[in-house]
Amino acid sequence: MSLTDTKVKNTRPSEKAVKLTDGFGLYLLVHPNGSKYWQLGYRFDGKQKVFSIGVYPAVSLADARQRRDEAKRLLAQGIDPNAKKQADEKVLQEKRDKTRSFRVVAKSWFATKTKWSEDYADTVWKRLETYVFPDIGDRNVSELDTGDLLVPVKKAETLGYLEIAMRIKQYITAILRHAVQQKLMRHNPAYDMEGAVQKPETEHRPALELEEIPLLLERIDAYKGRGLTTLAIKLNLLIFIRSSELRFARWSEIDF
Repeated sequence: MSLTDTKVKNTRPSEKAVKLTDGFGLYLLVHPNGSKYWQLGYRFDGKQKVFSIGVYPAVSLADARQRRDEAKRLLAQGIDPNAKKQADEKVLQEKRDKTRSFRVVAKSWFATKTKWSEDYADTVWKRLETYVFPDIGDRNVSELDTGDLLVPVKKAETLGYLEIAMRIKQYITAILRHAVQQKLMRHNPAYDMEGAVQKPETEHRPALELEEIPLLLERIDAYKGRGLTTLAIKLNLLIFIRSSELRFARWSEIDF
């Protein structure tokens, strides 16, 4: 006899699990703790199997029957509904992994850096593409550990690019901090990279002699790059401030 909504709703748990049959392999399994599970019993390749449909009342009697019929159609096509379910879940997980890949999170982080100059932004992204993405770009950020993050950093360090190694370590740390803020991961493993990279030696440039200034000005005038860079260098020769103070200066700070 088929089940009714009233029968399903009013069935109380007992000391042992109770199976309420609806028909065509569908039944409701009522556990002693009161939880109710829709299941489908079927045979495939000569073996008896169970297909889990869902939990009542989240899945109603009508929904359970519809899903039973869908599973029966798969069986008629020679497809195991459990195998189909697992394959679908795998595809869904792969899609989730792609949306949480280091590369995707890096793009999201990069998009927030609207105040960066075009040249600097281009430098940062090229470094990520060259040194970082080949190793961890397609990895889910939640699966990365400190050892994984050190792989691209150590590669740059081994090549003798100490400054780049330090920079990409900073980028990775910032990107995963962004991932934590977006609730894509709970802890930033990049913080544990501190001290793992050899610091580059700072080379202090000697001051120019007075007689070298004319040659410097000639070379500045001959520079074929951005005009703004030329103007910035010439201005700095007059006011002697740090490059960061010049780059981030505001008109409110200028007093003619």
